[in-house]
Amino acid sequence: MKIKLLVDGRKIPMNEFVQKIVGNVIKAMVETLHTINSDWKEVSIHIEQDE
Repeated sequence: MKIKLLVDGRKIPMNEFVQKIVGNVIKAMVETLHTINSDWKEVSIHIEQDE
């Protein structure tokens, strides 16, 4: 699993261990949704702070 984190356009480096933790948490959340099959290929999440 490959994870890429960008904050305000700046890539935040993550080692393999951190990528695995973040990836597994997101994977678990996505796969609990009833309309998502476990054979998905890519997940994109975009988050903006409320001002």
